[in-house]
Amino acid sequence: MVLNSEEAAQPANPVILETIRLTKQFGSVVANDGVDFTLRKAEIHCLLGENGAGKSTLAECLYGYYHPESGEIHHKGRAVSLSSPSDAINLGIGMVHQHFILIEPLSVVENIIIGTKMKSTLLNLAQAERKIQDLCDQYGVQLNLKAKIWQLSVGEQQWVEILKALYVGCEILILDEPTAVLTPQETERMFGVLRQMKSQGLSIILITHKLGEVMDISDRVTVLRKGKRINTVDTRDVTKEDLARMMVGRSVIFRVHKDALEPGEVVLEAQGLRALSDMGQEMLRGIDLAVHSREILAIAGVAGNGQRELFETLIGARKATAGRVLLRGEDITGLPPRKRLLKGLAHVPEDRIRMGLIPEFSIAENLILGNQRLAPFRKGLGIDDGQVQKFAKESVETFEIATPSIRQRTRFLSGGNQQKVILARELHQRPQAFLVHQPTRGLDVGVIEYVHQQILALRSSGAAILLMSEDLSEIFSLADRILVMYRGAIMGAFPADETRLDEIGCLMAGFEYDPGAQNHKIGLEYE
Repeated sequence: MVLNSEEAAQPANPVILETIRLTKQFGSVVANDGVDFTLRKAEIHCLLGENGAGKSTLAECLYGYYHPESGEIHHKGRAVSLSSPSDAINLGIGMVHQHFILIEPLSVVENIIIGTKMKSTLLNLAQAERKIQDLCDQYGVQLNLKAKIWQLSVGEQQWVEILKALYVGCEILILDEPTAVLTPQETERMFGVLRQMKSQGLSIILITHKLGEVMDISDRVTVLRKGKRINTVDTRDVTKEDLARMMVGRSVIFRVHKDALEPGEVVLEAQGLRALSDMGQEMLRGIDLAVHSREILAIAGVAGNGQRELFETLIGARKATAGRVLLRGEDITGLPPRKRLLKGLAHVPEDRIRMGLIPEFSIAENLILGNQRLAPFRKGLGIDDGQVQKFAKESVETFEIATPSIRQRTRFLSGGNQQKVILARELHQRPQAFLVHQPTRGLDVGVIEYVHQQILALRSSGAAILLMSEDLSEIFSLADRILVMYRGAIMGAFPADETRLDEIGCLMAGFEYDPGAQNHKIGLEYE
């Protein structure tokens, strides 16, 4: 092979971190099965795989949180044993977890320096603040260092976590799903900073399930499937379709076909809807919306802006403090979830384990959950087991639920198959209105494709669908109209095919969108 002059002048960066045949088990479950992985100096390396493929487990082994049963970890060519995150930090390895580890009443500076080794018994906050501000200036991060954590946005809190790793001098930064809580603009800014970090010699491991981000930011990709390494490739040499095929073992259709349909009459309506959070704060502040038959209306918003409270109020799991919920013109505001279901309002919750299933129940039992007193499942004062088995077997076949038996406890199913159980149960009701909250969170691309097809098929059958998702690519793939929520209020309504991604992103962050001028913060505060 003949190298061009640029390649000859820039030899491949050395390997800075490596695993050799690393295996990690949890009981009988093998999370990492003989995984070989290499990270080079000054590269962005993505770990990609389905939910449960072993990505986070591998990262936690590299961070010293888990200790592998066998295999080796090498740092700069030397075998190391990481018994705790402290060992990893001492080697210059930092990690930002998907769920932040911050103390809300403390300031940014205090959170960053907690746990660091100080030469003096007195914390020199001024000196620490100067060092942190230098890091912010170096990477163009705008952050009020004196602010308390609870005063920051989710995106700003993530920068605090990243600064914690940089403050102690990390050379290797592991990021677990860092864009899950970011708007498109925040993601773009973060990727700009990551590229700058790479140019200054940092090595970055990025865990993500978003293939577009992998193609945009990474130099190399390692694909895991069922705990095994399938391949490590240079990103420039593959397509998104190639990576999806490696992830799930078959070809995947990324954008399902959506027929153009004329919306029908209003099926589900909210009028002036208000509700409180679990902490007693007003989280819904006069929500008005209407969903028509043969329409998918999507709610876009960063987590924590009232989507969960809106979903729970619409299905009857949270009490409305004001306003009304109407189903085909009938006021159902005071009805519990089961009675709303009987009237044609079905739903898929964001937390399938806590709100959608009883994990210790069998697949068959979960498939009739809430309907066990209804025909054809009721027999006298008991349950007609023959009808339950018949329905369960039909559902498993129709919805392609991978299981050895309908009597298998649901907790043993993968996340995708658990979601299919919920879909089978709810769609069996042939609902007039269908509410879905984060329908594909944590699912692999193959199951995402299947769930999207089911939602679009329901739209074609005439149902009104309200979709709540933090995944904007999902919203733009499925929605006919988009509403943006910010701090419990609707900031705007847009036809999906006439709307820009950056326009939605601005409103999600609380900014007015003006393509020809600087965007301005919307003055919207809690009453």
